Amino acid sequence: MLDQLLSTQLDRLGLLNLRRQRRPVVAIDATHVEIDGQRLVNFAGNDYLGLTHHPAILRAVVDATTTHGFGSGAAPLVSGYTDLHAAAETTLADWKGTEDAVLFSSGFQANLAAVGAMAAVVHSAGKAVRFLLDKWVHASLIDAVRATGQPYRVFPHNGISKLRRLLREADPGELQVVVTESIFSMDGDAANLPALADLKREHPFILMLDEAHAAGVYGPDGAGYAAELGLRTSVDISIVTLSKALGGIGGAICGSKHWCEAVINFGRAYLFSTSLPPAVAAAAVAAIGVLRNEPWRQARVRALAIRVRGELSAAGWRLPAGDSPIIPIPLGSEEAALIASVSLQKQGLLAVAIRPPTVPRGGSRLRVTLSCEHTDGEINRLIQGLATQSRSTPECKSDPDPDEPHRDASRS
Repeated sequence: MLDQLLSTQLDRLGLLNLRRQRRPVVAIDATHVEIDGQRLVNFAGNDYLGLTHHPAILRAVVDATTTHGFGSGAAPLVSGYTDLHAAAETTLADWKGTEDAVLFSSGFQANLAAVGAMAAVVHSAGKAVRFLLDKWVHASLIDAVRATGQPYRVFPHNGISKLRRLLREADPGELQVVVTESIFSMDGDAANLPALADLKREHPFILMLDEAHAAGVYGPDGAGYAAELGLRTSVDISIVTLSKALGGIGGAICGSKHWCEAVINFGRAYLFSTSLPPAVAAAAVAAIGVLRNEPWRQARVRALAIRVRGELSAAGWRLPAGDSPIIPIPLGSEEAALIASVSLQKQGLLAVAIRPPTVPRGGSRLRVTLSCEHTDGEINRLIQGLATQSRSTPECKSDPDPDEPHRDASRS
């Protein structure tokens, strides 16, 4: 009975061009992969600074594995917290300009722990909390908030006026927690952090900021978008991932010492998870060292982003402003996105079709991502391939339905 149910639902996804399947990808270096024997330029990853294969990081991993073994063997509060984990947390806190940091096995897990710990602390104090989410926040934040069972509201993407009204009408005895990303993962656009900082002076709230796609790319030493704008003090809780610009795996919550201790004691995603391998912690320290010593990486990827956005806009694509290495190529239908992806792969370029529920219905796209390691010639090939798509794809200028919930954050 179960197998028949599963088969029916998977077939339904296939008819809708929404069925997903994995395929083995062989990583050649930071910007090249091999799939089914074909060498491709990778424009579908998150290795914005080319650190996955950086010699200094690889050396740190080898050295740490030699001295500490591979796995950590236990949860951090049992025996899985090593000197390398402690050193990584100290380095991350210094980099982010916070008092402390807590390591996690993934950014998803860090978001679960941050939101869960906030709800648990407030509940244990006998008080009320409400979460206010930007409509485009990552699924991990949506899932985390829903899992708490606490009330929440969703405001339009960067909808400061709606957020102001929600804060103005809030119960004075209820703690308000605003949750947003700094650079959004699908569109590559930025949160209006200056407006949020101004609003915080009008109506105090806790600001929880996911810097997953900004860390490494923005700010001094890649410390993030809030650091670039000089708004670190406006952020109460900063969440970063180690799996994108830092080239590794894992995540971290950064904040005050009291907050980080609360996460350790109230965050179930921390309490009941095995620590990430010590070598991963060592790799994070090495990655931050590379960010500080090789600022050209950050400068190049942002320069490439400006160039590609400018040339694609001239070719007819409607793109969000900015210099993020995430560039959404809107195609409208799921079928059009799949066809465009296959067309580029035939040209030796990997750009994956992004379809619902990751994006709204009618908002299917290619999510093109850039790395400082892409050569000028490879960038030229990308621009030429997408310019051809623009001329042949009638949906290229259509926008997603502005009223459609994004990433299933539907309550507004």
